[in-house]
Amino acid sequence: MERKVVVGGWGQITQPKTLDRTAKDPMGLMAQASRRAAEMLASKTALTHLDGIMIVRTLSHHYTSPAKQLAHKLGAKPKFTHVSGIGGNSPQTLINIAAGMIARNELDSVLIVGAEAYIQREKKPEKIESALFRGIPKEYTGDDLIGSTTLENQHGIKHPMHGFPLFETALWAASGLNLQAYLMQIGTMWAKFSEIAADHPYAWTKSMRTPEEIITPGPTNRPVAFPYTKYMNSFVNVDQGAAVILMSEEIEKKYSQKNRQTVYFLGGGYAQDRQRFMIEKSDFTSSPPLKAAVEKALARSLIPLENLDCFDLYSCFPCAVSIAKKMIGITDDDPRHLTLTGGLGFFGGPGNNYSLHGVATLAEKISIGEKSNGLVTALGWFMHKHAAGVYGSEPSKSKFKDYDVRDQKNGFAGKDPVKIKDQVTGTGTIETYTIIYSMDQLPSYAVLYGKTRDNFRFIARTQTHHDIFEQLTKKNRVGQSVNIKFAPSINMNIADLA
Repeated sequence: MERKVVVGGWGQITQPKTLDRTAKDPMGLMAQASRRAAEMLASKTALTHLDGIMIVRTLSHHYTSPAKQLAHKLGAKPKFTHVSGIGGNSPQTLINIAAGMIARNELDSVLIVGAEAYIQREKKPEKIESALFRGIPKEYTGDDLIGSTTLENQHGIKHPMHGFPLFETALWAASGLNLQAYLMQIGTMWAKFSEIAADHPYAWTKSMRTPEEIITPGPTNRPVAFPYTKYMNSFVNVDQGAAVILMSEEIEKKYSQKNRQTVYFLGGGYAQDRQRFMIEKSDFTSSPPLKAAVEKALARSLIPLENLDCFDLYSCFPCAVSIAKKMIGITDDDPRHLTLTGGLGFFGGPGNNYSLHGVATLAEKISIGEKSNGLVTALGWFMHKHAAGVYGSEPSKSKFKDYDVRDQKNGFAGKDPVKIKDQVTGTGTIETYTIIYSMDQLPSYAVLYGKTRDNFRFIARTQTHHDIFEQLTKKNRVGQSVNIKFAPSINMNIADLA
């Protein structure tokens, strides 16, 4: 008989930037978050009796055997351990897998935990860009270490802060608004996120921002990649950890606190894009795998969208939330909040582990009766991998079956990758673009994605010229023709606005 799955415990930890003690490393933060999760179970033996530990891969520090190291720290002897790959989808993906194993009676209780410690308290801290992946060893075998292609890297698109603005420019074009009106629209949405973060006990940033503060470049809010300022980016330079303990309903009853509502995991979904890289995408304003993952989670939980109390949509950048709304079917006038934490820009974006904070926050709200259910979404890299989970106060009549196994074996969604031409000389049409800025707030270069006349995708840089940057920012240039010429000396396509 299939068993019901319960979120038995949850814990979060935020380590302040200024400390009067030795800072904990990610392993220390994971141990502390795990102990806090166990405190929810009111049992000193809950952690030692775990039979599964699943770790969200740490990016700020490399551990050779993190699950075994944590088990030793906690005094646990699990029969099953697992470490995720790279991607913000990881926490919810692990929960989906663990829930399936518990429902099928393969395990009784599983700890899912992750943490990052990015704050460098030495006198000469490294730049955050160079520190982002310092915890990943060169011999890492997962292909998810790569988020962009060699061709994209050659043209200056490497990290999420470079890639996500491409979605935003395409969304701006689709809106039909002028730039200021469009920025005010997303600034207003982001300001609400900052308000929620200001009220969250574990948020990294407590400052509420106005829409004007968010969208206006300035000394503390430099432009990063058009149309984003610093305040529109995920804030990764944090020390944060979170943990949840999943259990079968029968096991959880041995530990449950009578003054708290039981929190059930009701259903999850996972999907990944056949068009893995930005340069392979046919549409920069949608995400078929996001839609697929959420539809799976809702169908499996037997809870329709309109019956959900709340959301925590993955919010690394505004476009991720806007596309999620579009794919899920959340209208602009929907009164439900889009985040429970304040999102990665204000609450904090700890590597792969943000969405575990979303789950822990939702579990707390359900347990005290503030919410009866909710949906959490999570994504990895440039909208490539997506996971979703539904949680509630009442058990579902649905069955978990082997959905998690099926999703991992064949979770692809969307169209096949578009055809790409590496070296282009001729004319083309702009589909989206961004401008990358230097630390001194000056534009460094612009990158265009588009289609050639014979329907191949191209990527190109423009000349570094003030007039070109002004043309790209004053008015949306999606749909405009460009002249492209391959420059062998720099191995790049160079585009001139026609």
